[in-house]
Amino acid sequence: MGIGHFTVWDYVVFGAMLLVSAVIGVYYAFAGGGQQTSKDFLMGGRSMNALPVALSLTASFMSAVTVLGTPAEIYRFGAIFCIFAITYFLVVLISAEVFLPVFYRLGITSTYEYLELRFNKYLRLCGTILFIIQTILYTGIVIYAPALALNQVTGFDLWGAVVTTGVVCTFYCTLGGLKAVVWTDVFQVGIMVAGFSSVIIRAVVVQEGIGRILNDSYHGGRLNFWDFNPNPLQRHTFWTILIGGTFTWTGIYGVNQSQVQRYIACKTRFQAKLSLYINLLGLWAILVCAMFCGLAMYSIYHDCDPWTAKRVSAPDQLMPYLVLDILQDFPGVPGLFVASAYSGTLSTVSSSINALAAVTVEDLIKPYFSSLSEKKLAWISKGMSLFYGGVCIAMAALASLLGGLLQAALSIFGMVGGPLLGLFSLGILSPFANPIGAFVGLIGGFTVSLWVGIGAQIYPPLPERTMPLNLTTIGCDIGSPGTGSNWTATTEMPTLTTLVRLQGTERPVLADYWYSLSYLYFSTLGTLVTVLLGMIVSLLTGGIKQNIDRKFLLTKEDILSNFSFSKPKTNEKVEVLNWKPFTMAEEGTDNPVFNHIEMNVTENKEKVNGPHV
Repeated sequence: MGIGHFTVWDYVVFGAMLLVSAVIGVYYAFAGGGQQTSKDFLMGGRSMNALPVALSLTASFMSAVTVLGTPAEIYRFGAIFCIFAITYFLVVLISAEVFLPVFYRLGITSTYEYLELRFNKYLRLCGTILFIIQTILYTGIVIYAPALALNQVTGFDLWGAVVTTGVVCTFYCTLGGLKAVVWTDVFQVGIMVAGFSSVIIRAVVVQEGIGRILNDSYHGGRLNFWDFNPNPLQRHTFWTILIGGTFTWTGIYGVNQSQVQRYIACKTRFQAKLSLYINLLGLWAILVCAMFCGLAMYSIYHDCDPWTAKRVSAPDQLMPYLVLDILQDFPGVPGLFVASAYSGTLSTVSSSINALAAVTVEDLIKPYFSSLSEKKLAWISKGMSLFYGGVCIAMAALASLLGGLLQAALSIFGMVGGPLLGLFSLGILSPFANPIGAFVGLIGGFTVSLWVGIGAQIYPPLPERTMPLNLTTIGCDIGSPGTGSNWTATTEMPTLTTLVRLQGTERPVLADYWYSLSYLYFSTLGTLVTVLLGMIVSLLTGGIKQNIDRKFLLTKEDILSNFSFSKPKTNEKVEVLNWKPFTMAEEGTDNPVFNHIEMNVTENKEKVNGPHV
């Protein structure tokens, strides 16, 4: 019996998911008087609550690449990937306690505004342009890669899917702004969890209980949680995931516009921090779901691997293959899984579009056209959302032509995250860092990241570094599910290595050491080089003499204020929130939170002691 195929009901379920997303956009376009100002459009009027923002952060972290890729990763390399649970905790802790207090206090819309306030406008421009290029590249791949995988297994129309997801996404981003993005994300998280759950429940039924799944996984070496090998060249070990993963993801959660923009849109700093901590529970839940799917997939195919048996042509097609195999008797349920994969795409793309619009308006338009009214800026923001939506669909079309090149370009821009994280860390943590030091550090961090990153693209690490676990086709007899299916898988997206066509097989010495560094350490390397070089150059160029306003730095009061609501406030503590009057309009005086609660401490004693601090 072959695997199933898509039915009308599956398309209906998928269409319903798109329709609900679009309706949410229309609702927020008109709710509460619509999007009157650019602040309303880009920041949700800074009035969001913690829970929807937390779910939104979880949703956009989880692209379709996670829905399709993580189970396949666990199927091939084992459950060591789950060490990311510890990494996520550290990332959320660092983002909430180091970066959030400073960004929230300044009331900025674009994270790169901080670079101008702390250093100068040239560094702000560097950050903005890098972010725009990186996000457009990423979004193109996020739209195209899952559409390709799903199309090859389910026959789901490739360009129909790419264009409809792109258009629906652009539609609700342009109409509803940040509020629509956040609330559609909340809906899409629900769909993703439903999709994962349907697969897990059915797999447990097919395998007659969780015990058998765990037993097969154990005997197949898939429960390899603890690998304490300190070798930085090994792809995933406890240490590479803990250290490298923390740097890589802090670059995304701590300073990346797509994420920061949402938690800064919360009404109080307490809500903003709460949103990050609730989102941590979401990340853990998704990780556990993905792990179970991966282990269930291994249990079902442990003696007949569809990938080796050439029934699928790439690992990210394993998950759709499994869905059509075990859920073929349930009309509409495979559609639910596809909807969950596309929900991942939609939530990631919508955050990207909104963040790109925010950065363009705040960093490239406002500083140079200061006479524009708020009404005009709101319209420009909408126009930018529409424009970037089009760009992202075009990028997906480009991905179909230049798959490998674009993938390579993305991993190269993934190395942008490290040096940028280093640049923000310098600004927030080092009072003597100056613009010259920051710039030299950034260039140094880039150079090292790009060197190791491009090297790794051209000379990929050898299999003994990545350590895929054994897969077998020994049990692929005619009677087993999945055989006899009459479709052939088309080829995988080409990689850069096949495009470069290396002459001969000789590998330079560097290839097996420097270039074989675990991909998670690229970001770590960029951050550390940027910070160390930046500090040394700042000290040499008189950074210690400069007088920096304390509101641009993380202070011990920022950390202590977490505990202050449990004991009575002293005058001294209260004073902290009120160092000096905020003069610049961009720096938070227009954030109602600060005006009424934290600035006028004396009038609102009870509120300050309340949990919002």
